[in-house]
Amino acid sequence: MKSKTTSQCRLVVLISGSGSNLQAIIDAQSAGQLPIEICAVISNREGVLGLERAAQAGIATRVLNHKSYESREAFDGALSAQIDAFEPDLVVLAGFMRILTAEFTNHYLGKMINIHPSLLPKYQGLHTHQRALEAGDAEHGVSVHFVTAELDGGPVISQARVPVLSSDTADTLAARVLEQEHLLYPRVIGWFAQGRLSMKGGKAFLDGEVVDLGEQ
Repeated sequence: MKSKTTSQCRLVVLISGSGSNLQAIIDAQSAGQLPIEICAVISNREGVLGLERAAQAGIATRVLNHKSYESREAFDGALSAQIDAFEPDLVVLAGFMRILTAEFTNHYLGKMINIHPSLLPKYQGLHTHQRALEAGDAEHGVSVHFVTAELDGGPVISQARVPVLSSDTADTLAARVLEQEHLLYPRVIGWFAQGRLSMKGGKAFLDGEVVDLGEQ
């Protein structure tokens, strides 16, 4: 039986590590800023800090070690079964370091979001901060997007930007981007929970209008 009010959006959060974005979501919920219920946090790695954060907040946790499965498809099938048991309205990837199969992403199409540390479509994949520095970019940032079968390729919902300083290293740039991640992700989740955000025809819609980030 669901223990939520009808106004609460049910979330399952997937993590692989420290869970700092998870903590930002928990903090926003605790402050009364998000009409959500975090039903579960699922990790593909044991003993990570994100699981401790969830447990301290009284959130159910599950661990599915991907190394225990013979194929990516087998792991994704088991993961999907775990997620669906909690009947979420939204699946939130928060540092979940797995490439997902098309079958999995299609199952949650329009109901799964990810946060990526670059100004997409720039720098899909890994090592985004170093790549931005090597390219001589004047600015860098973070994007939240709907998840599709294309890695980091789903429609972008919102972005936050930071200047790239001449003194920056990959670590200092990553730290400033992370501060923006902690602000941006709860905000976007709030839009979805309030019924303002959706995905249709491969595009993100906010308040009924197609999201067009343009040259912002």
